[in-house]
Amino acid sequence: MKVCIVGAGISGLTSAKILRELGHDVVVFEKGSDIGGVWGASKRYPGLATQNTKDTYCLSDMPMPKSYPEWPAGVQVQAYLEAYAGKHNLHEAIHLDCEVIEMKRPAGSKRGWLIKTGDGNETKADHVVICNGIFSDGAIPDYDGTADFKAKGGKVLHTSQIGDLDQVKGKAVIVVGYGKSACDLAHAVSEPGGASQTTVVARRLIWKLPRRIRGLGYKWLLLTRFGEALFEYINPSSFIERFLHHNRVGRGMRNAIVGALGYVVKGQLRLETLGLLPEGAFDTIARSTISLSTEGFYDKVARKQIDVRKDVRITRVGTSDKSDKQQQQLGATLSDGSFVPGDIIACGTGFRQQTPAFLPEKDQATLIDEKSHWLLYRHIKPLYVEDLTFNGYNSSLFCPTSSESAALWIGAYLSKGDAMLPKLEEQVRATKEKLAWLDKRSMGKHASGTNLVPFSLHSIDDTLNDIGLNIGPFARLKQWLLPVDPTAYRHLPSRLKSKLSQA
Repeated sequence: MKVCIVGAGISGLTSAKILRELGHDVVVFEKGSDIGGVWGASKRYPGLATQNTKDTYCLSDMPMPKSYPEWPAGVQVQAYLEAYAGKHNLHEAIHLDCEVIEMKRPAGSKRGWLIKTGDGNETKADHVVICNGIFSDGAIPDYDGTADFKAKGGKVLHTSQIGDLDQVKGKAVIVVGYGKSACDLAHAVSEPGGASQTTVVARRLIWKLPRRIRGLGYKWLLLTRFGEALFEYINPSSFIERFLHHNRVGRGMRNAIVGALGYVVKGQLRLETLGLLPEGAFDTIARSTISLSTEGFYDKVARKQIDVRKDVRITRVGTSDKSDKQQQQLGATLSDGSFVPGDIIACGTGFRQQTPAFLPEKDQATLIDEKSHWLLYRHIKPLYVEDLTFNGYNSSLFCPTSSESAALWIGAYLSKGDAMLPKLEEQVRATKEKLAWLDKRSMGKHASGTNLVPFSLHSIDDTLNDIGLNIGPFARLKQWLLPVDPTAYRHLPSRLKSKLSQA
């Protein structure tokens, strides 16, 4: 089967590798000038590093180099993905600087696709896998006064648009947001030789987890099945989960564990002393994502190298209200009436999960519901569009493993078709039920149904169990106490190939 893949990030590379291994003729179109997606040179911001350790954030058949630090930097992850593409001869299938601008059905046909790219070429494919990523279109607020602010030399950018520290050298920088990218960038630009002043504007403080909790790596606490089981999934799949959430004694144990963890984190990061203690219980850390604390961020707050303005938002950008024009400064007015100097406003305000503009409008309309949440069965298959799947719309703590599991699911689907799926009515019910559950537990903060943290392993299990292909019971048992080892999944592509050949 001729398969076109849109995007060459982690999900695009794993899809290409696995589908080629299953015998498909694969072509990959990447609009950027290098592979890697969010790890590519055009997307990574100063200070970008993995949230996981290298042994839990890798592809199943290729551990990260021993020379890499425990938390690899963005440039190292991109180099690793280049090496992965080289190992599997993927470069011959990848077209860089090649943006997909239109997809349509071939004349007189209701199946397959004709893909037009920016170079003017057209490619015919039986199936398309969209891997353009949910973190590719940065959301920048439309602040009042932006046009005048820019006219006077100010800049309003997304964090992903700040490629190096030269852009901020000697400038006053306002970083908007309190998530990982915002705090990573604030820490990086406040280094000597960087910004002259760094201010973080946080509408809401959130709990963060240190890389090491009193010396113990956080992977031993939360990157295990037991750590995931501390938070209730829509369909608890084990006795331990049911005990922790549906038994009075179990709930007490669970609450004690989470409460103790919060108490330790609060003290270790000096949150009360710094006036940065979030509202709400510690278990809200997993409401929509688990944010890792940027190393050194709170130390810089304590030394006043970073100023955090909490519980406020920007109401206007422009100049200060001082009457003496020579004393006026560029910056932002906050909702509490204060003014913060800023030549550059870097927005760590998330990403837009929009339907791809290159798809036919009638198909775009069926991909999302009335809340703009994605209607994808298993976060992969559109409910109402044929010959199309998505990979990378199942964001988790183990994105490489999640992407590989989705690629395996797609490989099985290309062979078996709808025969491997429940009836459409059941797909619709299950998809909408999960979206409603995500809405409720995350208070709407689930990236339009694509952010599955902290239920990474549950999602991987759901995906692999659909195709009757998962790691063995002993390997899953180890995951209850030990951090996830992605290499445990390395034999699944060959097992799927064998299984499909016997069908």
